[in-house]
Amino acid sequence: MAYILCIETSTTICSVALTCDGEVVAARQENEGNSHANRLTVLTEDLFKDSSVSIEMSDIDAVAVSSGPGSYTGLRIGVSTAKGICFALGKRLIAIPSLSVLAWPVIQDKANGEAEENSWYCPMIDARRMEVYAAMFDGRMQQQTDTSADIIDQESYRDILSERKIFFFGNGAEKCREALSHPNAVFPEDEGPLARNMAELANKAWNKNQFEDVAYFEPFYLKDFIATIPKKKIL
Repeated sequence: MAYILCIETSTTICSVALTCDGEVVAARQENEGNSHANRLTVLTEDLFKDSSVSIEMSDIDAVAVSSGPGSYTGLRIGVSTAKGICFALGKRLIAIPSLSVLAWPVIQDKANGEAEENSWYCPMIDARRMEVYAAMFDGRMQQQTDTSADIIDQESYRDILSERKIFFFGNGAEKCREALSHPNAVFPEDEGPLARNMAELANKAWNKNQFEDVAYFEPFYLKDFIATIPKKKIL
């Protein structure tokens, strides 16, 4: 029996979940924008106060964290918190790619039953302007393309769309809807990447002993961080 604390902070949603052998015991989430630094530890504390949780944080076996790509600040906060818990309690660290966390429930649901046997699934996390972090998965959750930062225009993914139906989802997909107008482009609703959707993925990693080096692990940012100065503060 493995209890795993899951942490997901790759987008504006901040979420945590406690899982046991791939099943969700309890979960908490908030979508308050840039509040991860203030809310992540509070949500984690509240999680272990849940009446359905019968263990202390010190009793967990591992911490699973969404590893990117996504929000630079969000990933940094999530991974730092996960590593801190692992260091303090002597626990294992599991990393789950953010796009896999986003794709998992949509693939399990077969995109509301609209999927075909050869359909692919494209989770998208908003980067900036018309850029997204994206990858393609098949119906068995096997990644078919490299994770990349794509600038979306009317020619994006046309070669793949000519061969199969693709489900685009995530907070990067909505802004791509018009540009990706094609009969094989489908935009199902999704919840965003949530910690509770890491349950089975984290459990599989645990069973395969797929752990990270707590001291040296870093998020997969994909792009370098670019600081911006608000226009009102330029002068």
